[in-house]
Amino acid sequence: MSPAMQGKVSAYQSVAAHGVVAAADPHRLILLLLDGALSRIAQARACNERAQRHDRNRHLERAVAMVGELRASLDLTQGPLARNLDDLYEFVSRQLLLGQLSNDPQMLGGAASILQEIRMAWAALPLTPSTGCAAV
Repeated sequence: MSPAMQGKVSAYQSVAAHGVVAAADPHRLILLLLDGALSRIAQARACNERAQRHDRNRHLERAVAMVGELRASLDLTQGPLARNLDDLYEFVSRQLLLGQLSNDPQMLGGAASILQEIRMAWAALPLTPSTGCAAV
């Protein structure tokens, strides 16, 4: 694909992504962040295998930013579940950064496994009809 065409495809994907985010309820936004972080980790692992260090770092930086957004969305006054999630997100961020520094794909895989477990649990939560949010 030509660079000009890649730019057009990227612009279209960006507009489409912004539309999805703008229309999403809070429950869906959390799923989008989890999916985005998992996707970036998978892309980083693929870049690792191809020795594309710059691209790997870019994907990991985005994954860490998404995990940071997940942490920022927590209301830590809501009890131990929120605090436990905060601890897990902090751990995942550290694993991603350490995996980036050490070039260790197992750390990236471990971080992805934790996020996948959280994602599966979050997706299984029932939504409250009045708000469309998860009933936590």
